[in-house]
Amino acid sequence: MSSVATAEVQPDVLKALRSLRGRGTVGDVVSSVGLPRDEVEGTLKTLLESHQGHLEVSESGELVYLFDRKLIRRDRVPLMQRIKRAAKTALTGAFKAWIVTMLVVYFVVFVVLVVAAIVAMMSRGGNDRRSGGGLGRGGGGHGGHGGHFHLPSFWLWYYIWTPRWRLGSPYYGRRWEATIEKDSRPPFYKKVFAFVFGPDRPKPTQKQLDRSTLRLIRARRGALTTAELVEHTALPVPAAEEEMGRLIGSYAGEPTVSADGELVYAFPELMTSAHGPVTAREPNPAWMRMEYPLEMTGNEKKHDAVIIGMNGFSLVAAATAPWFIFPQLGIGGMAAFVGLVLVPVVFSVLFFSVPLLRVLGVRRENRARKARNVRRLILGLVYKEALSGGFVTMETATAHVKARMKDGTVDPSAVEAALHEIAAEFDADVSSAVSTSLRFTFPTIRSQFVASETVRRRLKLEEGKLGEVVYSSADSNAAAFDREFAAKLDLTPYLPSPDRAGFEDEYELVAFDEELKRRGEGTVGLKRR
Repeated sequence: MSSVATAEVQPDVLKALRSLRGRGTVGDVVSSVGLPRDEVEGTLKTLLESHQGHLEVSESGELVYLFDRKLIRRDRVPLMQRIKRAAKTALTGAFKAWIVTMLVVYFVVFVVLVVAAIVAMMSRGGNDRRSGGGLGRGGGGHGGHGGHFHLPSFWLWYYIWTPRWRLGSPYYGRRWEATIEKDSRPPFYKKVFAFVFGPDRPKPTQKQLDRSTLRLIRARRGALTTAELVEHTALPVPAAEEEMGRLIGSYAGEPTVSADGELVYAFPELMTSAHGPVTAREPNPAWMRMEYPLEMTGNEKKHDAVIIGMNGFSLVAAATAPWFIFPQLGIGGMAAFVGLVLVPVVFSVLFFSVPLLRVLGVRRENRARKARNVRRLILGLVYKEALSGGFVTMETATAHVKARMKDGTVDPSAVEAALHEIAAEFDADVSSAVSTSLRFTFPTIRSQFVASETVRRRLKLEEGKLGEVVYSSADSNAAAFDREFAAKLDLTPYLPSPDRAGFEDEYELVAFDEELKRRGEGTVGLKRR
């Protein structure tokens, strides 16, 4: 169906969905709007891309479209949130420029003033001892430079700018910096910003976020279930269902219902290629892509030490200026007090205060990241046991997580909360025996994997042709499971590295596009490996 026709049909379909309170089959909508089924079905898929919604299967085996009752768009951002975001961006940009100017300028000013004050003090001391004698050989106190104070200009310039640095380029922290060549590395001022506000956080586009999911779909031969998307993303099941709805609309997905009532999403267009059968390397599962703890600055310790030293020196010099610098150099007056004491002291205190205030936010974020990592690790164990027909207990889950956490520590209550959350999402079977803890089994996960594998074998999308999927709605669950066991499906290839754990940096989501951008500009910023 053309985009023009879809645009014309959309208002009628939206009106029908409102009358249905956001829930209905294709037949419900067709009967409401009086339009051909194909047009309505195409419009509903388009709406899944643009509006919050997903699919489910009715008891009779029909596909049911579920949208938020208010039909909220996925890209909707409240007005106040947009205003706050714009104001924060503008204020942060202005504050950053002010910070670098103040830090460098006051540091240089106070270095010069302190050196001058020391020279003046030594000069007066020498005059007192030698009754007006000279300052010594070579201009006494100027280091043999003919009375001139020389700053290491090249070193200072390199710290302010680097040869291949582009204005506005991000700084994601030291791990990211280690992946690029020296001449392309961020200059010192970016590390000053990171000290105060934290390193830049990648803002991947939807295309960048979808890249690994599309790879997963191609690796899984064009068919996917919600359980498989959760395996890859660690999203809660409701959020994964929403994401599946968007993927269907964005990439021409075709939902189908398996014999045992499981929803399988096929993506024929993603499996077409001008180069023959499609093959793809499967991306890592969620437990191999855990989140690193958020760092306060992202800088190396030596750079933080330099920044602390510069601001600390300015703070001490400004605070003691009325008793040390002013008397030695004969400086006085309100203007000098405001410019050389009040302003730098207030600035330096604020400079140190902002990172201290951020500590609470960083700790809160790291607690959330650790909880998400616990969930990812438990998912690895749950999927392993689900596909092998085993079960999970609190003891095995706690031991599994503890052995794989980076710091080796784990809160049993966090493990219990995550396990119960996953059990509720997948409608796990929970049983108990005498003198043993609760046993969690996850037949739904295995059922979804079996369903997707059955659809793959029938569709054969990797061969570039579309087969027919035919199921009988009269088949019983017992018959479906009989077919499952008869087929003796091997599902282990779809569970990579369940006993391992790994981490993924946020910047990896945008690294590929940024490398292409650098190459397009004639510079190669990444190290060769």
